[in-house]
Amino acid sequence: MENQDFTVVDVRTRAEYMGGHVAGSINIPLQEIVERMEELNNLKQPIVFCCASGNRSGQAAAYFKAQGMNCENGGSWMDVNYKLQA
Repeated sequence: MENQDFTVVDVRTRAEYMGGHVAGSINIPLQEIVERMEELNNLKQPIVFCCASGNRSGQAAAYFKAQGMNCENGGSWMDVNYKLQA
């Protein structure tokens, strides 16, 4: 995974994000994500959503895929971080 080929969006709360996150990721909490759709559309795609376990990022990915966005559920932010470093 090359970090410049996509954007990582972390959908955890700001407090969770501040406790650790993928370097270069963008924090958009799940409860704000729909109203920030235009911002997401302007990011480099595909978008890889992540969170703590993969549950919230799965919700975000399913919603935005249904809207036609090029995105995927990366699962937990630690899994995404591991894949980026591999």
